[in-house]
Amino acid sequence: MGYSIKGTTALVTGANRGIGEAVVDALVAAGAAKVYAGARSVADLAPLTARHGGRVVALQIDVTNPAQIEAAVSAAADVKLLVNNAVFAGHAGGSFTDPKWITAGRQEMDVNYFGTFALTQAFAPVLAKNGGGAITNIASVASLVNFALLASYSASKAAVHSLTQATRMMLKGQGTQVFGVYPGPIDTRMAEGIPFDKTSPADAAKAIIAGIEAGNEEIFPDPMSQGMGAGYFANPKETERQVAAMAG
Repeated sequence: MGYSIKGTTALVTGANRGIGEAVVDALVAAGAAKVYAGARSVADLAPLTARHGGRVVALQIDVTNPAQIEAAVSAAADVKLLVNNAVFAGHAGGSFTDPKWITAGRQEMDVNYFGTFALTQAFAPVLAKNGGGAITNIASVASLVNFALLASYSASKAAVHSLTQATRMMLKGQGTQVFGVYPGPIDTRMAEGIPFDKTSPADAAKAIIAGIEAGNEEIFPDPMSQGMGAGYFANPKETERQVAAMAG
């Protein structure tokens, strides 16, 4: 069953740039009545609020900060669609024994997995009160197959994929729809050093909104992810081999 964007009230974390900023733009274009744009620094959200006026409300949210999560719940009690997009990638490349993987991995898990989990826990009662609503978790194709270039980040996104499944199971009773988004490389600052063709954030965001409205529980918003998604569901082991071959 699809989720209609028109007239809804949404909250998007990590909205100050990249996919998050583009998703806010796409939600407004699709007819959302209000979008809370969340970021650690409200000042970074000025371009969004300037573009969209009163339809976009800047909200300070560090998803690793319990006090800020609690404040966000109070400030955004009318939310019906939660988009968990806040993300951190701390290390790329290097040997398996590089200690930077562990340092980065702890931060990546804290933001990407525990931050998503904590915010979703906090807003689940809000969604229930507002009729069930929907949750969209921005995961990655690296959720399905680990890209060794981003070993610890991939692991954190695999955790997001698992959490998405649990959320779907556990919140079904309150009528909450849950969507997982699995992008490939998107042309953002975070992906600058990734040696693959990249899709624009605007195009990815439009595909994400279309997937939500179509009711696709797994959304692959770019050509690379669409190919990998189909391959993964058909033959996970062969997809693992193909990704390993990319790494050389």
